[in-house]
Amino acid sequence: MRILLIKMNNLHKLKILIPAIFFMFFPDIIHSQEVYDLSHCVVTGLEQNFSVKVARNQEEIAGNNYTKGNAGFLPTVTTTNRFGGNLTSTTQNMNDGSQRLSSGIHNTTGTAALNLDMPLFRGFNIQTSYQKLSELKQMGELNTQMSMENLVAQIVAEYYYHIQQLNYFNNMEYAVSLSRERVRIDEERYLLGASSKLELLQSIVYLNADSSRLARQNEAILESAVRLKKLMALENLETEIVLLDSAIVFNPDLLYEELLELTLDFNTSLQIALKNQIISELDYKIISSRTYPYLNLYSGYNYNYRGLGTGTISDYGEVELKNQQNRALNYGLTLGMDIFNGFNRRREKTNALIEVENRMYRYQEIEQDIKAELLTVYYAYENNLRLVQMEEQNLDVARENLEIALERYRLGALSGIELREVQKSLLDAEERLISVKFQTKLAEISLLQIAGRIMDYV
Repeated sequence: MRILLIKMNNLHKLKILIPAIFFMFFPDIIHSQEVYDLSHCVVTGLEQNFSVKVARNQEEIAGNNYTKGNAGFLPTVTTTNRFGGNLTSTTQNMNDGSQRLSSGIHNTTGTAALNLDMPLFRGFNIQTSYQKLSELKQMGELNTQMSMENLVAQIVAEYYYHIQQLNYFNNMEYAVSLSRERVRIDEERYLLGASSKLELLQSIVYLNADSSRLARQNEAILESAVRLKKLMALENLETEIVLLDSAIVFNPDLLYEELLELTLDFNTSLQIALKNQIISELDYKIISSRTYPYLNLYSGYNYNYRGLGTGTISDYGEVELKNQQNRALNYGLTLGMDIFNGFNRRREKTNALIEVENRMYRYQEIEQDIKAELLTVYYAYENNLRLVQMEEQNLDVARENLEIALERYRLGALSGIELREVQKSLLDAEERLISVKFQTKLAEISLLQIAGRIMDYV
């Protein structure tokens, strides 16, 4: 019996390794399935996930807005062109009783203008606006980075959650194999007259219960696979995927001091909060610049044409003007200054200064929240590491206990209920170990995300 149990334990371990080896060396056998490792899942998600695509488009918009023309450095050039005419008939009654008639006179007019307007000085408004556009461009990059980091964290967590469910499935398969072995023992004992039929029927009930639980676990595996494929934005969610990894592996060597230093330097939320603070300061400078005078350069070229039509003219024979053309080049400087606008500018500056202060407080608040989150998660990480060691020891004891219980049950020295309790203790120990390993991995993912190192999984 000891040899049998050892073989069953080895078989339980091999179930974890065989799928990865099988799919690695015999990929052609699987037609409708695709093997994914963690890096493949992450890269696929970063390439195809819709939320990341939206964030990249927003980043592109911010990049397109970062131009000198948008800031006001460059001149504006406009042109206006018109052409028209009128058809006129005129009757003039003179003092001597005579009459002067003109009819069908067609006059035409045309204008063409090219104008240039260029700001020379607006109280440093232009330079500050250009700097603000640069900060907004960097903000767009940080928002994209945050979207990508959140996606990577979700994919990694779901990837290992799927592995957790597969390990639960393997554990339940092991439970079914133990229950099946118990049914075989009880059947042999019943046929030999060493046991009652009640014991055999009870063993069959336990086997059916374990089999039913195994079937329900398969549903959890399928649900997890769908969530993972959704995060990767696979076109066909019905495509079956196989994960290359089959065990939850975590890093037990993360140090709080190093993570804290990385967090203060690279945490994306902190960087976004800092950008918001800088932008609020630039907004204050833009409002303050309106108190300065402004100086603009303007220039223009105008062309005017007037065509005079000739009509029927009675009793007179004047020489008439046929057309007239005017060309003009104008230029100049415009110097202006807003002197008083009902104290509105003072109000705007005061509010902008308050907003700068609020952004500073918001940055400090986010920094404190992130530090607290880092410390809390690290405590959980350390505790889970200790629990992993404890549960590994418990699992070794539970396996040895089951070995002894099976031998005693075969000899008739242990009741079926007692064997079931020992079996349940082993399965619970395995599930607790799987669960605490997954919780440790989640803590690791959170720590790396807070510290700005989540992209290490790519």
